[in-house]
Amino acid sequence: MAQVEATTERVVAADAENVFDALADYSGTRRQLLPEHFSEYEVREGGDGEGTLVHWKLQATSKRVRDCLLEVSEPTDGELVEKDRNSSMVTTWRVTPAGEGSSRVVVTTTWKGAGGIGGFFEKTFAPKGLGRIYDAILENLAAQVEK
Repeated sequence: MAQVEATTERVVAADAENVFDALADYSGTRRQLLPEHFSEYEVREGGDGEGTLVHWKLQATSKRVRDCLLEVSEPTDGELVEKDRNSSMVTTWRVTPAGEGSSRVVVTTTWKGAGGIGGFFEKTFAPKGLGRIYDAILENLAAQVEK
């Protein structure tokens, strides 16, 4: 099984603390940021950053739906890590200052992919598809915090 990684980033015209707070607000703002690829969103514990347990289904393609139960941690300032209890998937959100009143948001997801020819296609195409999904989230985030 090969390690698969998808990374997307965007500079947002809002300070890093406000951007991070919006991403960490699983009970409110985060739900509003998700595009149509997400369904059955439910906060099961917590709701604000560290200690949150959140569920959703991610439909990456018309045939591929991933049932995610994510434990959220904050290992360092400006960093949210979502570990899926149902798979090897880990998503890390990093928010850092990027000049006066701006911040850089980098989202990276890794997982253990399939082996063989299926793994080749997964490693080739899945990061691009997931990148498009994260681009939509980051676009929604920018619209939310750049007011």
